[in-house]
Amino acid sequence: MRTPGAPLRNNAEPVCEIRAAVSQLLKCGGSLKTVYSQPRLPVPDRGATVWKKVMKTAKICLGTSVAFIICVAALTAVSRNASAAPFDTIKSLLDNDQQSLQIIMILTAITLIPTMLIMLTGFTRIIIVLSIVRNAIGLQNMPPNTVIIGLAIFITYFVMSPVLTQINDVAYQPYIKNEIQFTEFSEKAMEPIRDFMLKETYQSDLGFFEDLAKIDASTDVKSVPDHVIIASFITSELKHAFAIGFFIYIPFIVIDMIVASTLMAMGMMMLPPAMISMPFKILLFVLVDGWKMTIGTLINSF
Repeated sequence: MRTPGAPLRNNAEPVCEIRAAVSQLLKCGGSLKTVYSQPRLPVPDRGATVWKKVMKTAKICLGTSVAFIICVAALTAVSRNASAAPFDTIKSLLDNDQQSLQIIMILTAITLIPTMLIMLTGFTRIIIVLSIVRNAIGLQNMPPNTVIIGLAIFITYFVMSPVLTQINDVAYQPYIKNEIQFTEFSEKAMEPIRDFMLKETYQSDLGFFEDLAKIDASTDVKSVPDHVIIASFITSELKHAFAIGFFIYIPFIVIDMIVASTLMAMGMMMLPPAMISMPFKILLFVLVDGWKMTIGTLINSF
């Protein structure tokens, strides 16, 4: 029942709302029809794509295999006439051919030359000191490693020139003149190197390795085996190198401390002290002719 005094409801309002809803649905249906009526893009076949990749890989593998077979066949054809050389070498070794043994020993010695350069000369001390100088200045890759190694090699050659001359006079020249055999040549060539290593070896290091090798302390130095002297020499070289590097590092540390204190006093705590101190360290190193002093110290330390 209608409440007395209430306004009359307009019956046309629901009809208008229904018409508006129907027209809206028709519009949406038309737009959906338009969307679905558009042609669809072709969906790629994954199986066909994978098959193409497999075929491409198979072609590459087949071509590589054919090329490898051709190369092996060519090498076999070329070396067919020289196939007897390895067997002749093995036969000569089994027959105790001295010339073949000498060739093998020489080739083995050639492969050990880099190790001998590092361990039996002053190269270890020189390269460590030069690397410490570069780090003390604050330059990580300047001078480059190639320059540092090349400089160390030529300084080593300068230091070892008397030893090399003695080896040439005592061992090499008699050997090429067939005055001595290879065994005697190696013994005579080792004597100048032993003298050099013993001169640069601390007595404490030599005694330490003699104790490890169970050698009596009263044994004559000439009777000490080579492996004991070499180990003692390398240890002493490390001591020499770090001792020299310590004294080289001190001036640069002082510069870093002064720059850091100055920046802190000025309130520039966020500014890296290493960036400011590097130009001053380079300037100091150039003014005092640091490279000449470093190289001179290294050469005079031998």
